[in-house]
Amino acid sequence: MTTILTVRKNGKVVVIGDGQVSAGNTVMKSSARKVRRIIGGSVIIGFAGATADAFALMERLEAKLEQYPTQLARACVELAKDWRTDKVLRQLQAMMIVADKNETFVLTGNGDVVEPDGGITAIGSGGNYALAAARALETYEKNPEKLAKKAMKIAADICVFTNDDFVVEVLDED
Repeated sequence: MTTILTVRKNGKVVVIGDGQVSAGNTVMKSSARKVRRIIGGSVIIGFAGATADAFALMERLEAKLEQYPTQLARACVELAKDWRTDKVLRQLQAMMIVADKNETFVLTGNGDVVEPDGGITAIGSGGNYALAAARALETYEKNPEKLAKKAMKIAADICVFTNDDFVVEVLDED
């Protein structure tokens, strides 16, 4: 269980995730790193779901990005096709948010490659809380990093599977 939030605003993209790893109702770890930079730091991913599955998908995404450099959308679509059609990959239980300086995508094992409207998206058990909070704060908070942190704090206060040990990565769009 986890919460990952992405905010794209004022020339920046922020990906933030909490650090809680839960097994049922037990907190196994509170400081996991579920937001990471790949491809020399030009792409940020955040993942929710089974950790080993997410790492397997992250490695595959890196391979797709090496195959299709500077084509994030194509790499994501190719990964989603593999994920959906490969017998082994189909069993992986995870979701990912993938962002570079120009685009953001949500990837799922159902074959979804969604480019969210409005520059804000979230996944994970506390994703709906973080998304609602970020959308509510968007008008009032101009700084995307502050907005993301405030929204995640609200999600952590509501969702028992989300904590406030955040990892934040930021890319400038220019």
